[in-house]
Amino acid sequence: MLNTLSGRFLILTIIFVMLAEVLIFVPSIARFREDYLLSRLERAQIASLALLADDMISADLEEELLRNAEVFNVVLRRDEARQLILSAPMPQQISDTFDLREAPAVSLIRDAMARLAEPEARVIRVIGNPVREAGLLIEVTMETGGLRAAMIDYGLRILLLSAVISVVTALLLFLAVQAFLVKPIKGVVHHMKTYAADPEDARRIIKPASGLRELREAEEALETMQLQLTGALKQKERLAQLGGAVAKVSHDLRNMLTSAQLFTDRIEMSQDPGVKRMAPKLVNSITRAVHLCESTLAFGKAEEPSPRLERVVLADVVADVIDSERLSVGDSDVSFAEDIPATLQIRADSEQIYRVISNLVRNARQAVVQHGQGGEISVAAREDEEHWVILVSDTGPGLPPKAQEHLFRPFQGGVSKGGTGLGLAIAQELIRGHGGLLRLKETGESGTVFEIDLPKGDIVLAPEQEVA
Repeated sequence: MLNTLSGRFLILTIIFVMLAEVLIFVPSIARFREDYLLSRLERAQIASLALLADDMISADLEEELLRNAEVFNVVLRRDEARQLILSAPMPQQISDTFDLREAPAVSLIRDAMARLAEPEARVIRVIGNPVREAGLLIEVTMETGGLRAAMIDYGLRILLLSAVISVVTALLLFLAVQAFLVKPIKGVVHHMKTYAADPEDARRIIKPASGLRELREAEEALETMQLQLTGALKQKERLAQLGGAVAKVSHDLRNMLTSAQLFTDRIEMSQDPGVKRMAPKLVNSITRAVHLCESTLAFGKAEEPSPRLERVVLADVVADVIDSERLSVGDSDVSFAEDIPATLQIRADSEQIYRVISNLVRNARQAVVQHGQGGEISVAAREDEEHWVILVSDTGPGLPPKAQEHLFRPFQGGVSKGGTGLGLAIAQELIRGHGGLLRLKETGESGTVFEIDLPKGDIVLAPEQEVA
């Protein structure tokens, strides 16, 4: 029971209620002692009235009056004169004197606790004000045995009542906690266990229903987490299926492209000027496709191989990309522009940087063509002491909000109809492998700009390693 929330709450409730009752008990017992002493003063005053009414009373009557008042003697102060009204032999000398006239609460509590702690009966003097202003003060002497016994009896009744109140209060709070807190928490835990058994089953996702604000917020947070996890698992499964399909397609495609390479070797031998000009580009394109298929088959997973860094003339790579894209433009009013210094060399994997720029330019071309109003696609580059920066921009309609929100997520960031959104995801992964960043710099009605930031780092190639 101590290991449960409700059990600990029950025990703590009993402890706290008992503590509260103890704090109530201390002033209560002090108040009881004060009332007890005042009642003895009042009885003594009533007994003294018999003597004031008749000066001559028998010794037996005087003894009976004192016994009923439970005191040894009574002193009244009237008209500044102190007068012994009733008296009887005392068993011992007076040990303490207590003045109840305007006594502070701290003193009353201290005296009450001291009396409970003192088991031996003693004789004390008590001073107070007479009732109904019958004199200036009244003073009695009495034994403390009866007082202590009455205080103990009263205290036991208070403690018993406190225990009953504590148990009842704790039980009610225990039931309330079970109904309003423990049971809903157990429900959430049950949902979590059920969901963990099959996280891809959307029917197992929790539906927030608690009326408690804090618990409902927890349910809503759990629902959001489960939705995201279920979506991620489904996407992972789709990627795994895609990876298997790509591997199969790549195997057959590699064989086809290998055959195409044999034909391009013959085409290169042609004497036709147009064929001789286009043949190298065709060979390069087929070689890249074969290399990509081999990489896919070699790794058999979605991760890209580590880049093989070398000096690359960026203008040549961009020229190959733009030449390939010009063939896909057809009759569309799309133009291409380059602003790449002829001597600019970057440290990168030539095949991977080609794929990155190709994906960005292809996306830009598709956006401009779908817009139907023509436009320009530009690739520019610059460098400083620490970075190479490549900008791919277009004058298309800009990215819609949904595409911006899921920009680099596979199957979610697609813009064109039928697009998968894989292009940008692949490009980002390749640039990250170079230690760089690919980001959307700006987008709007005037067009879109993507920025590639490649760090130069501390590696400096020797002059003989640089591409001429």
